[in-house]
Formats: sequence, C-alpha cells, structure tokens
Amino acid sequence: MDINLISDTVTIPTPKMLEFMMQAKVGDDVFNTDLTVIALQDKIAKMFGKEAALFFPSGTMANQVAIKIHTQPSEQIICDKWAHVYNFEGGGAAFNSGVSCCLLDGKRGMFTAKQVETAINSPDNIHIPVTSLVAIENTTNKGGGACWDIEEIKKIREVCLANNLAFHLDGARLFNALVAKSETPKQYGKLFDTISICLSKGLGAPIGSLLLGTKAHIKKAYRIRKLFGGAMRQVGYLAAAGIYALDNNIERLAIDHKYAKIIGEALQKSAYVSNVEPVETNIIIFNIFDSISETDFINALQKKHILISSMGGGKLRMVIHLAITDDMLAVIVEVLGKLNF
Repeated sequence: MDINLISDTVTIPTPKMLEFMMQAKVGDDVFNTDLTVIALQDKIAKMFGKEAALFFPSGTMANQVAIKIHTQPSEQIICDKWAHVYNFEGGGAAFNSGVSCCLLDGKRGMFTAKQVETAINSPDNIHIPVTSLVAIENTTNKGGGACWDIEEIKKIREVCLANNLAFHLDGARLFNALVAKSETPKQYGKLFDTISICLSKGLGAPIGSLLLGTKAHIKKAYRIRKLFGGAMRQVGYLAAAGIYALDNNIERLAIDHKYAKIIGEALQKSAYVSNVEPVETNIIIFNIFDSISETDFINALQKKHILISSMGGGKLRMVIHLAITDDMLAVIVEVLGKLNF
C-alpha cells in the first residue's frame, strides 16, 4: 500500500464520517431547503463570529467569489508572490474579476503591514490601478505550512481600514494555524471582511469549502456562486462531512504537526538534503542537493511506496494528514534514513 504524502487532499472519509453523511437531512440547496448545509453554514459562522457563510464545491471558487465581491474590473489586489490566489487558481483573478495582482516579496508567503502600506496605489493617479483588496493565506502553502503572526495581521488590518481596503483570508489550512498557535476562530473573524475555509484538507472531508462574511457579502456570494456554476442540489450529504470534520478532526491536527516535525528531523539528518524549511504545521518543504535529480529522488521514494510532490524551483513537499498512521511514520523515517544517492 502506498503512503501518500502528495497532499492532505488525498484523504477519504472514515467509516464514521460516511455513516454521519448518510444520516443527513437533505433538500434542494438552490432553493435554500437543504437543512444540513444550512446547519453547516450557521455552525461555521457562529464559530468565527461572522454573520453568515456559504458552502462551495472548492476553495478556489470561494476565494474567487471573495475577490469578485470586493473588487471591480481594472482594480488591483495586494498579495504575496507565493499566494494561492495568484499561483494556483488558474489566473482566475484576472479572468473572473478583471483585476491585477500587486505581488509582495514576503518571507515564506508572509509580508508586513509596512509592505502593504508602500504598495497601495494612489487613487488620484489615473495611470495605475486602484487598490481595493489585500489577501493573505494562513497557513502558507508554498511557505511550508508557515503560520502568520496575528499581531502583524492586526497591523495589516489597520492599514486596510485607514485606506478603505477590503481584507480577505484564504484560510484553506487555517485550523492548522489555530491549533499550532493556540488561537481561536473568533480572533480571526474579527480581523477579516471575508474568510475562506477548506474542509477537504487537514479536516478530512471529501469536498467543500466555506466563505464567511457579513450578510451583505454572502448575499452577493450567493449570486456569484450561481454565476460561476457552483449552485448545488442535495449537497447536505457533503455538508454533513463538514460538520463531522469540524466536530471531530480539529484538535487531532496536532498529531499531523508532530509527525511532520519528526519527518523534518529525519530529512535534516540525511546526506542528500541541502535544506529543510522550518516545520510548523503539517507541511514539510525541503531541497535536495543540485547533484541529485528531483525526478530520480521522487522515483526512488515511489519504489518504496512513498509518494511526494515537487513544487518547482527545487522545492519538494510532503504533507501529513489523518490517514498517516504510527506504522506509516516509522516506515517513512526508516526509508529516508536508508536512501543513498
């Protein structure tokens, strides 16, 4: 059996989650009659102290709808050069909303309030785009699961308020950050205009993300989701998986973080790795020496039934999730210790 470390999206529902899904009370969500998806939306909104939430088939769609809510065509959003909304959403910001991205040179996907302040375009200069939105990602994917300093986020929030900018959080792996930093959802709910939350990564649901905001934001999101083709029917079966995940799979993320740190330490001891980025949550990003082919390295692990991925630019990635067991962890550490190049 393969040990799949390509992503935390590779998990499948556990038997208990499947049982819970099959008990869902469903209706037609297009007509707002699916009781289970309504319960999920109410649950996550209350958890973060937001007015409302809306269920989406993907995190990309939730983020793209948020961008469209906060911007008009020709405007500009500020984000990190490694941001998911810029790198991994198919150019959706330009295609769906007609906006450009001002890319900040952050550290591991995180930037400062001062960088934001410097990047804001003057609204009086007709030659350059109007800045309308700041978007951050927590944890940072390409940054190796790095967690933002909430005090810096507060400073960015103040810059946004002072300059009439919207503030969006791509919180695909936010619960990893909350567990790692001992922070709460309500702390983040107070800081952002909109927040996207993914249920199908570390939380183990098969599909789904949520967008949180004010009632006015979610009313707009409801229409844009339809425009983007995201309206669904008896989606309560999937929403039930999200409810189960929120009730059962948050605190256990600490186990994933523990495993990731152990693997990071094993990589640091190896003779073929040139650098391991700090491991804070469930993602391990590392570089091997230039003399070793990335393809050869990935294939060598695959022959040992361990699957990992390349992020480009010399970065290799492993992601821990709830399907990784103690026995699997032992195999991974043993294999990493015996590889020779």
